[in-house]
Amino acid sequence: MSFKTPDLLDEHEALVRAGNVRVLAPMFQIYGARKTFSGQVVTLKLFEDNSLVRELFSENGQSRVLVVDGGGSLRCALVGDQLAVLAQGNAWEGVVVYGCIRDSEDIGQIDIGVRALNTHPLKSVKKGVGERNAVVTFGGVSFKPGEWLYADADGIVVSDRPLL
Repeated sequence: MSFKTPDLLDEHEALVRAGNVRVLAPMFQIYGARKTFSGQVVTLKLFEDNSLVRELFSENGQSRVLVVDGGGSLRCALVGDQLAVLAQGNAWEGVVVYGCIRDSEDIGQIDIGVRALNTHPLKSVKKGVGERNAVVTFGGVSFKPGEWLYADADGIVVSDRPLL
């Protein structure tokens, strides 16, 4: 499935005006070998603890994108190469991390879409603290579980319905 986010926005202009399709602020770096990805949103809300990321990436992720609200922390990484390999193995389309990743060069060779604020070499703590399937908000967009996310080189678009 190929798409371009500018084309999606042009084709669904009425949904953009109505607020059903939203555009994330341009604050994320592109990592991962898959530069364009889309899927149904699954959310996590956590802070400097990636235990739930591992849990979710252990599940079947076909046609799904994980959106991690890490509070925008720049003090540790929430996804590294081992988690990216796990996600790829379980058919996740991608992950958007409102926080940092690590092992960015290795992740660049793994067939999964990854967006994050930046990189950080320090791993997170593992206490199992966080919330799954919560509405999370960052970058001017609220993400609700079950919505659709489309990411490419031009940005990230979120929609309350499939656009393709």
